[in-house]
Amino acid sequence: MNLRELKAIVARGESDRAEFKRTTGQRTEAAKTVCAMANALGGFVLFGVTNKGEIVGQQVATTTLEGVANELRRIEPPIFPDIETVALKGGNTVIALRVPGGGGPYTYDGRPYQRHGPTTRVMPRSVYEQRVMEKVHASSRWENQPVPDDVSIADLDEDEIQLTVDNAVDLGRLEPLKRRTTKAILTGLGLIVEGKLLNAAVALYGKSQRLQSLYPQCSVRLARFRGTDRLGDFIDNRQYWGHAFALLRRAETFLLDHVPIAGRVVSGQMKRQDRPLYPPRATREAVANALCHRDYTIPGGAVSMAMYDDRLEIINTGTLHFDITPEMLTQPHQSKPWNPIIAGVFYRVGIIEQWGTGTLKVIDWCRDNANPVPIWEEQSGSVVVTFRPAPGFAKEATAQDTAQVTAQDTAQVTEEVARLLPLCVTPQSRDDLMRQLGLGHREHFRKAYLVPALESGLLQRTIPERPQSSKQRYRLTEEGQEWLRQHNPP
Repeated sequence: MNLRELKAIVARGESDRAEFKRTTGQRTEAAKTVCAMANALGGFVLFGVTNKGEIVGQQVATTTLEGVANELRRIEPPIFPDIETVALKGGNTVIALRVPGGGGPYTYDGRPYQRHGPTTRVMPRSVYEQRVMEKVHASSRWENQPVPDDVSIADLDEDEIQLTVDNAVDLGRLEPLKRRTTKAILTGLGLIVEGKLLNAAVALYGKSQRLQSLYPQCSVRLARFRGTDRLGDFIDNRQYWGHAFALLRRAETFLLDHVPIAGRVVSGQMKRQDRPLYPPRATREAVANALCHRDYTIPGGAVSMAMYDDRLEIINTGTLHFDITPEMLTQPHQSKPWNPIIAGVFYRVGIIEQWGTGTLKVIDWCRDNANPVPIWEEQSGSVVVTFRPAPGFAKEATAQDTAQVTAQDTAQVTEEVARLLPLCVTPQSRDDLMRQLGLGHREHFRKAYLVPALESGLLQRTIPERPQSSKQRYRLTEEGQEWLRQHNPP
């Protein structure tokens, strides 16, 4: 490093990749920062620079550099940052530590550290444990572990295995096989290693019902809720167990049953333009990615799909790994599948796109369908991707779906609910509703009017997360509005 390079680093100020120390008397804190930077993307620690960015240097002797090196030896596993010196006018010197990143996890005196902007903090235990798990991931993970002794090829869906070969060969992602035995195919796909069947084979092809007790996590949960939260009733609620290909088909069928198609006549054209509320290629890719990237070590886990009036959520048990963030999924990024064997088979048969481009394809398909860009988030140990309806088509599609549901539920509307609904065109408080209905008994109003209207999905709270709020109001849902239009025409 020369003086010009040093000044350029200092000019950018302290950050997650740069820290200034006045003297080597602060080498203990500096070593913690080296540990933190090594646990991230690396950076520079400079001795002889004030926290205001003044390059002052210090007197440096051989023992000075030895003291810094000895401090760094307290980092485990051993790390060897480059120690450089930059001479200043007047005889002082700046010591620069160039810290490599991307390894670890590292600890200093037995404690791991991480950077938060320009500060160094102790790394939370959960983050450290995840880093350790990621480190051993390449050699030891759930999908590449042998199945229990009593599980065999006979427990797998051999028709699906043969279909995998046909599709992969047709796409040019697998060379035609001379031997089409199930064992030969599984070996070629990396699902049998050293004569042992792997867990990935069960996740991809497990069919025997007796496997359900051994692999309960090989399941999918599908739900269509009334309204915009989970406080309402289910319109549909299903759960299936099976292999990944079957679960993907189950999810696709569920979406076909519940995603409405909006149609309209476009000016200047002689035919209707039909568009689904959510693009099927995008939702299929999202479900497939969830099956590939999910954490199969959680026995009670499952890929879940929750559809509401205003959105579709696809939920994957587990977290993002290898420093991938939700924001990175919306731009070109390196992909490191948590289950590369499973992902590799899905890629061969054309279910998922090339690694690292799947989320970008999802965004493109949503834009082609006029949908907003999906949102990826980490929530309570899960990764959630949220799709929103296509503007301009959402109203028509939702109205069609609502009309169908309302027609099925008309008989469930009691006389009391029928009296209540016209009053809730605008949000109303409980007291206002009771006064307009001429009622004085709060419990009777709750049981006979309010609860049935809420449970039927025709009425909703304005503050659903706080049912007892003094500011609570009640208003019609879209189903309630449709019911009112049908039963109280203008």
